[in-house]
Amino acid sequence: MSMTLNRRELLSGLAMTCGAAFAQSSAPKRSPDVPYVPTPQPVVEAMLKLGEVKTGDILYDLGSGDGRIPVTAAKLYGVRGTGIDINPERIAEAEANANKEGVADKAKFLNQDLFEADIHDATVVTLYLLPSVNLKLRPKLWKDLKPGTRIVSHSFDMGEWEPEKKMEIEGRYLYLWRIPKTPPVLKDA
Repeated sequence: MSMTLNRRELLSGLAMTCGAAFAQSSAPKRSPDVPYVPTPQPVVEAMLKLGEVKTGDILYDLGSGDGRIPVTAAKLYGVRGTGIDINPERIAEAEANANKEGVADKAKFLNQDLFEADIHDATVVTLYLLPSVNLKLRPKLWKDLKPGTRIVSHSFDMGEWEPEKKMEIEGRYLYLWRIPKTPPVLKDA
């Protein structure tokens, strides 16, 4: 049996190895907590307005999908935004969108677990998660964020933590909270 490989066998083996490595690197680190459902653009803009986004803010979008919230924040308000998503396909899509819109210098995207991401410098956090995920995330928000940091959620509340404001747009509810100096004591905590 010969130990030499011909060029075709070598290239075929290399292609299979690279394909398997790419498939592993493009797979999410774990199953996403929520399905990907894009936020309509008018809702994105209303979220940013409700969150009082302004020049100098640092925005984090947890579960950022295609990146439309950080991209829009960079375009409309000139703020730095970071999108966190566990799915590398969404990250690639978000980066392409930031490049297409000319804001890649302000909007960046990280393939990370939102429960482990470093968000301590945020002044605004946006969410479009599920009620159970919001509740699971709530202690991290209270622990990691500075008092006064604004949190805006699309469609879902935070259990007993009452929002400062609630509004409706296109049949969808948006909620605003500010991180308090002392987190409230809640029964659902």
